[in-house]
Amino acid sequence: TILGETHEEEDEILPRKDYESLDYDRCINDPYLEVLESMDNKKAQRYEAVKWVMVFAIGVCTGLVGLFVDFFVRLFSQLKFRVVQSSVEECTEKGCLALSLLELLGFNLTFVFLASLLVLIQPVAAGSGIPEIKCYLNGVKVPGVVRLRTVVCKAVGVLFSVAGGLFVGKEGPMIHSGAVVGAGLPQFQSISLRKIQFNFPYFRSDRDKRDFVSAGAAAGVAAAFGAPIGGTLFSLEEGSSFWNQGLTWKVLFCSMAATFTLNFFRSGIQFGSWGSFQLPGLLNFGEFKCSESDKKCHLWTAVDLGFFILMGILGGLLGATFNCLNKRLAKYRMRNVHPKPKLVRVLESLLVSLTTTVVVFVASMVLGECRQVSSTSHSGNDSLSLQGMSEDVNSSIKTFFCPNETYNDMATLFFNPQESAILQLFHQDGTFSPVTLSLFFLLYFLLSCWTYGISVPSGLFVPSLLCGAAFGRLVANLLKSYIGLDHIYSGTFALIGAAAFLGGVVRMTISLTVILIESTNEITYGLPIMITLMVAKWTGDFFNKGIYDIHVNLRGVPLLEWETEVEMDKLRASDIMEPNLTYVYPHTRIQSLVSILRTTVHHAFPVVTENRGNEREFMKGNQLISNNIKFKKSSILTRAGEQRKRSQSMKSYPSSELRNMCDEHITTEEPPEKEDLLQQMLERRYTPYPNLYPDQSPSEEWTMEERFRPLTFHGLILRSQLVTLLVRGVCYSESQSSASQPRLSHAEMSEDYPRYPDIHDLDLTLLNPRMIVDVTPYMNPSPFTVCPNTHVSQVFNLFRTMGLRHLPVVNAVGEIVGIITRHNLTHEFLQARLRQHYQTI
Repeated sequence: TILGETHEEEDEILPRKDYESLDYDRCINDPYLEVLESMDNKKAQRYEAVKWVMVFAIGVCTGLVGLFVDFFVRLFSQLKFRVVQSSVEECTEKGCLALSLLELLGFNLTFVFLASLLVLIQPVAAGSGIPEIKCYLNGVKVPGVVRLRTVVCKAVGVLFSVAGGLFVGKEGPMIHSGAVVGAGLPQFQSISLRKIQFNFPYFRSDRDKRDFVSAGAAAGVAAAFGAPIGGTLFSLEEGSSFWNQGLTWKVLFCSMAATFTLNFFRSGIQFGSWGSFQLPGLLNFGEFKCSESDKKCHLWTAVDLGFFILMGILGGLLGATFNCLNKRLAKYRMRNVHPKPKLVRVLESLLVSLTTTVVVFVASMVLGECRQVSSTSHSGNDSLSLQGMSEDVNSSIKTFFCPNETYNDMATLFFNPQESAILQLFHQDGTFSPVTLSLFFLLYFLLSCWTYGISVPSGLFVPSLLCGAAFGRLVANLLKSYIGLDHIYSGTFALIGAAAFLGGVVRMTISLTVILIESTNEITYGLPIMITLMVAKWTGDFFNKGIYDIHVNLRGVPLLEWETEVEMDKLRASDIMEPNLTYVYPHTRIQSLVSILRTTVHHAFPVVTENRGNEREFMKGNQLISNNIKFKKSSILTRAGEQRKRSQSMKSYPSSELRNMCDEHITTEEPPEKEDLLQQMLERRYTPYPNLYPDQSPSEEWTMEERFRPLTFHGLILRSQLVTLLVRGVCYSESQSSASQPRLSHAEMSEDYPRYPDIHDLDLTLLNPRMIVDVTPYMNPSPFTVCPNTHVSQVFNLFRTMGLRHLPVVNAVGEIVGIITRHNLTHEFLQARLRQHYQTI
């Protein structure tokens, strides 16, 4: 069937890629912790105040980006429509409509060609950007997604795409643009503008950048729809895996700032009344109200809820069909278009533009109906007069190919900006025939499905709203004409149809409900919109995923869902972990570090020491082995050792009883030279292993016992940290003490953030391979860990909610037995492990 596709087919065709995760893991030199630990209360408050200033600046800049896009889209569209309209009116009488079509093709092909060229400069600027931002907020680093070049190509490209007549929207790319602003503005530097750099030491971590990206994405939604609360919920529902109350306030404040900025400038420019705040967002649904002369009209009644539920079911089916067709097109492009030269992508975009332009022109000329400007039907709600309509709706009526005192209903929908067409469907009654609405819906459905995914910046919100609004108006017309329900308000059914189709495509619930309520400024629509979206989502989920999740899966991104399935609790952490580890020692030679970094692609390494039975012999005459063993002994915590420390500290307590008790305890305790009980247990448990030094890399000749020998876990260290230590020459010689090793501050460690040097670019001639690196001051000594018997659901919740990147699996005696990463928690990997589990039962 067209709707039913299995995930197994998708996995076989499009294998999962090895995406890099974001560094959310807490480390000992975490910037936030280090800054706060060195601050008093006033400085900490000042640091927090800087965050508030940053989120306000992000909101203002996002609003200005929206103002830029909206201004030039209106400018180019008005220029094009004026030229085409005058040409059509002139050629209708002279019979030269082919010349008008060529003029329209010239405008559209030029604009689309420019948009495609910008995507060639920065390929990640294609599409809406919402799947990429969703991946970023989920913890996956998509290359180039938050670069300055991306937002420039995105903002300029989307205005050419919209002005070029493609069935795309500018609201989706606004979310991506806001996220890029949020990622780049607090850094005060850009790789695209290397000469512009400021010494700003704060917010130099992926965790801070994630929070600012969340605020920027929410500001993009707020600027697009004038919905700051909806933007905050969008950032929470669709992206962020970690959230807290403080972040909620900052994101909402950023969204308010974006709405305020865009509203201030748009209202001042369009109405000349600065400070009036009449245009809150790029897309405004207008005011929904019945005619005062029609006493039977209501926005909606309880009876209408039944029709809304049916429309939600149909919207879910239509959305599932849209997603299925677009998925097949995306797969075809990945196999046959993307592998070819980049010029082929430009040609595909031009082909879509050519087809869209011809279809729009011919449909308006052949399929459109010429209707009277003023007509009166049986009910007062259906009366339409030129004087009774608002100025904006009235000015958008098109008279293409029609005589005087009439207008072309198909051209009114096709030859207007999409926002104006939505207003026509929401606020004009009796203007469009059922045949026109049916043909418009079918053509718009197919062309927008074909368009989404080509190499131009494009959004999907507005095309889905317009397509669904036509569907809703069609339902309202049929109910009025054939069932005789004269009380219904056509604008409400158009709004519910828009919500049903958009919900069936994107499968958003909470945030989309609030966005639509804020856009309509009508709280009474809350219940019908919510019910419609839930029904549309449930219906669509029965067949496939939402459009953004589909494109995320096609890219092979290891996206983590909100929770795992119930049956996954049959698995334990030991079932999904990776037992074959690549690790480093607390004190390791440079040649060993270089070998590990150059032969692996791991982004973090466990810091371990070995458990040996003859450690005293190894310590003799070898400073490197001695340093590692001493570190292990000093890091092992025992109850007896901890009690000795407390007893010694209690000697100074001003109580004779406590002093006597401490003295009695000290006289009865074991000599300091004797091994602790825990260490004795560890050494009695394991037999001695071969003399494998920390400067030796793993060998293929090792036996299973040698490769998987017991390792005491001490912490995690990131690849970027190891490379930074090598680049800066942080090491000591074997004849020296580890205390002689230089110490780097956090500012020095994060100086190259976010693009740390690559190990393959390191000049090995500047390094002495026999020197030793002490990694203990820079590792994370207390990462989150789980035991091997932990349920997968607990592992998943810990990993996702805490924004982790690596999760070591440590047994009861402190040995690391494996490690879990994002790829071990994806749905496909867990399903494969579950199948293996059933086979072994």
